[in-house]
Amino acid sequence: MRIGIMLRAIDEKGGIGVYARNIVAELLARDPINVYVLFYRNPENIGRFASCRNAQERLVTAPNKAWWDQVSIPLACRRERVDVLFHPKFTAPLLAPCPVVMTVHGADWFMPDQAIYYTPLDVRYMRTMTPLYFKKCAAVISVSQLTTDNYNQVLRLSPGKVKTIYFAPARHFRRVGETAVLQTVKARYQLPDRFILTLTKRLGDGRKNLGKIFQAYALYHERATDPVKLVVGGKDCHLFKAEYGIPDDGYGADILFPDWIDQQDLPAVYTLADLYLYPSNLEAFPIPLTEAMACGTPIVTSNVNGLAEIVGDAAVLVDPRDAEAIAGGVARALADEALRAELTVAGLARSALFTWDNCAAQTLALLEEMALGGKRP
Repeated sequence: MRIGIMLRAIDEKGGIGVYARNIVAELLARDPINVYVLFYRNPENIGRFASCRNAQERLVTAPNKAWWDQVSIPLACRRERVDVLFHPKFTAPLLAPCPVVMTVHGADWFMPDQAIYYTPLDVRYMRTMTPLYFKKCAAVISVSQLTTDNYNQVLRLSPGKVKTIYFAPARHFRRVGETAVLQTVKARYQLPDRFILTLTKRLGDGRKNLGKIFQAYALYHERATDPVKLVVGGKDCHLFKAEYGIPDDGYGADILFPDWIDQQDLPAVYTLADLYLYPSNLEAFPIPLTEAMACGTPIVTSNVNGLAEIVGDAAVLVDPRDAEAIAGGVARALADEALRAELTVAGLARSALFTWDNCAAQTLALLEEMALGGKRP
């Protein structure tokens, strides 16, 4: 059969981009029987999977994202005789001439305590269009059980319409044991001997709870005899120093901003870190937590939504609204070497739940089932 995949999100740097890039690569690698028609919006992506004999890459142009989704893609599906269409991001072409499967990465816009992180226009748009997307889709993939439960509750969906399929960190995320690699990466980003790691992005710093992270670190730093430094990674993160009024001395002198950390270097950075701090306010499937667990990095994270679901008992859980609680979790983990060792073992064990083998196998089975009209292949 011919499986179409919408890939306008393949260049995104966040979790959705990670998911889109990896699920395509995994499907192509494990399935030599079906033909995959890859629809790009960015012409620079043509040739990305040129070495895969089961891939046919197509450039689909449009003046904007809505036109691409709702007009250009349905026409391309008809032209390419697609049997089932898959979108790794949460929209569906309402006029597609074939069954559609989309992936949802959260139900934030429908949850009052989560919708506050979006503009009123975004919330209104998603609350209007998402029910239509669900109605169009033959099936919907959800990246967490929390997301599945939320959509079942707010949209009152028929049983089985949404299927939870966890995805995973890229395959190169593992604990790094090579001393030369660790030293090279440490020097590249000028990392200290001991450090707390957090990763964030400027436009999402509210959701990532960066203000509370800085408050908590100031509290921890004030009380610690020999405070461990804080490393904040992400594009343009050095600008946070001025934006959050971080002083040049005191706790501020121990906050380092290496800016963007390359994906290939991240496993070594996770391995070098004493602790991964991620008390985010809102996540459906927090990909950095799966990366940290795969690298055996002890974690302090939030006791809410998808964060608690993903880490289970492999982290110290704290209230993300409480800087004192975050500081206490950090201090506890850093002071207790045995606890950090337990978290490393638990994280490595739990990371086995999140593999691309499982994700690709379940996704392929669902796509084939939908292409056959709901019958198991």
